[in-house]
Amino acid sequence: MSRTTSPQRLIFLALAAATASFSMLQSLVSPVLSTIQHDLHTGQSTVTWVLTAWLLSASVATPLMGRIADMIGKERTLLVALAAIALGCLVAALAPNVGVLIAGRVVQGLGGAVFPVSFGIVRDEFPATRVPSIVGVLSAVIAAGGGVGIVLAGPIVEALGWRWLFWIPAIIVVATAFLAYRYVPESPVRTPGRVNWVAAALLSGWLVALLVPLSMAPSRGWDSAAVIAPLAAAVVLFAAWITVELRSRDPLIDMRMMRLPAVWTTNLVALLFGAGMFASYAFLPLFVQMPAAVTGYGFGSSVTGAGLLMLPMLVTMAVAGTVSGPLARVAGVKAQLVWGCALAALSCACFAAYHDRPWQLAAATAVFGLGLGLAYASMTNLIVQSVPPRQTAVAGGMNTNIRTIGGSVGTAAVSAIVTGRLRADGLPYESGFTTAFLVLAVTLAATVAVALLVPGARRRTAPAAEAAERVPAGAAR
Repeated sequence: MSRTTSPQRLIFLALAAATASFSMLQSLVSPVLSTIQHDLHTGQSTVTWVLTAWLLSASVATPLMGRIADMIGKERTLLVALAAIALGCLVAALAPNVGVLIAGRVVQGLGGAVFPVSFGIVRDEFPATRVPSIVGVLSAVIAAGGGVGIVLAGPIVEALGWRWLFWIPAIIVVATAFLAYRYVPESPVRTPGRVNWVAAALLSGWLVALLVPLSMAPSRGWDSAAVIAPLAAAVVLFAAWITVELRSRDPLIDMRMMRLPAVWTTNLVALLFGAGMFASYAFLPLFVQMPAAVTGYGFGSSVTGAGLLMLPMLVTMAVAGTVSGPLARVAGVKAQLVWGCALAALSCACFAAYHDRPWQLAAATAVFGLGLGLAYASMTNLIVQSVPPRQTAVAGGMNTNIRTIGGSVGTAAVSAIVTGRLRADGLPYESGFTTAFLVLAVTLAATVAVALLVPGARRRTAPAAEAAERVPAGAAR
């Protein structure tokens, strides 16, 4: 089908379904980690890697597959990403043990390319005047998808079993792939170049070297060589990765664009915000499911009950996303980002201080949803307004990727805190959760300080971005 006969609404439907499916996979397993742990006879620190491995894989795959998309075409890469998600879901659904399940999650994470590729397709197929709004809507879909996953996990597990958390997405992704194949045109422009495999290896290397010791620290001790050596290696590999990216003519992540004031500040917010958001997704449902009769805290909720307690977050997130556009015209996009981060920090502080009654957590999750909705929309719009139109896809994908990297680190760090000291029955102490939520509150409070440094979002920032883009590659050597 030619580009002129492909209905834009069907193109958008395919992209929205792809991004929503992948976004749901990041949170579908969060409320049922304890169920998976018991069913597969594994430990708490190990089962957390069902989430962390997905985040790690997506962090590496997003820039790598984005670069491949520029070379071979975005439509083809979108289909490859959807195939990876479907294959990973199949492996996870059939997994006989936690190791195979984690491997399936790694394969699913390769589908992280759906985010930057979808942004790129929007740039190619929609009028330039509509690109910022469409990118904003897709960002809202990504945020809402995570919330929907938490709410749906319980009913699916209780009615069909946890393996259907992967069978159902596999079916949806296959249908989405058919829709994409039928209606998304081939890329009109392809960029010749090469994949910087050295940068990809260094990126994955420093992330693994960082996350593995964080997960090992509770059992090995923070002063053990098994923890200190990988952390030191992570620092060295990170420095090497930055150096390679700065000197490369084909970087995975363009460090010259990262130097733009509005871009680097917004991306730093994304890094910290991702740490707080993903970790909250992972551990708040776990806290709710703790058996109060045994531990003295939690509510002994079922998976469905834990999901329903998170429902206020989904509702307020949708409300915040709906009003973000009109609100931006009155208060400005930067103000939305500041308030979104502040509300998220406040909610995590409430998680730590007030968790004795279900209504307390429900109210806090509602505040959290408002913060998520405002922050997601404003981060995307700040990036879009700060770079040239032709860099919208790259910059938007980069922001999403950095948020995912933050989620990888945040989830691993909170897991280390919660599982650092366990009761005789293997369950965490209440103090582990309280400390974790306080750490998340401080992390999100830091995003408020960084958000205040973001330059005001005005279209006049674009010329500066154009100038940065014209810097010769050799200047970065």
